[in-house]
Amino acid sequence: MIVVENLHKYFDGEPILKGISTSFEKGKTNLVIGQSGSGKTVFLKSLLGLFTPEEGNIIYNGETYSEMDDSQKRDLRQKMGMVFQGSALFDSMTVEENVMFPLRMFTNDPISEMQERVDFVLNRVNLTDAHHKFPSEISGGMQKRVAIARAIVNKPQYLFCDEPNSGLDPKTAIVIDNLVQEITREYDITTIINTHDMNSVMEIGEKIIFLKDGYKAWEGSNKEIFKTDNEAVTNFVYSSELFKKVRQMYIEERN
Repeated sequence: MIVVENLHKYFDGEPILKGISTSFEKGKTNLVIGQSGSGKTVFLKSLLGLFTPEEGNIIYNGETYSEMDDSQKRDLRQKMGMVFQGSALFDSMTVEENVMFPLRMFTNDPISEMQERVDFVLNRVNLTDAHHKFPSEISGGMQKRVAIARAIVNKPQYLFCDEPNSGLDPKTAIVIDNLVQEITREYDITTIINTHDMNSVMEIGEKIIFLKDGYKAWEGSNKEIFKTDNEAVTNFVYSSELFKKVRQMYIEERN
């Protein structure tokens, strides 16, 4: 679980995050949504420990980040998995080598144990025959699955995903959404996903944080978001005709 208390972040004196407080539970897919410039990326990087907030606390399973020493912070980072927007695979490494990379970096396990773990996670993301292929030889959806395998190979307690569906067709995006949700539940991970994909909100948004101009403007579930009267949320969610129709269906059901 991650608890965020009154988080503030500034750049060159300009406030970017403005007193955000929330919590993210284990075993649930937690989504952070909002328009470009709302503070989503800065918020995620703060949770990852890449940015240091000027005010507020981030608490990981009861441990406050600002009170940790360097050794404790290193240990925490090893418990984090990250799926980057563009997958961020090493072009010169095979799929197998990409997934093994965190094990080589953070563990002293025998190569046989590393190989066993790599085989396990690649099988879990349904990539049993891609070990010796290079990223350029597989599809975008397969690259995302490799990125997920790499993110979970070290058995993280926390999984962060930055726009995991970026560049994918809608069908493949749903596959990735479902895979992330399944892994989150199976391994009881605290998963946080930055996204602008409303299909993801509908499919896997068990907890949603909506940011606007650095503030937390709303939070709730994917069922509640279609019922809210929060103008900032409705302007963001119902920017397409499809979601306007979905909202109308909810309104008619309530009446």
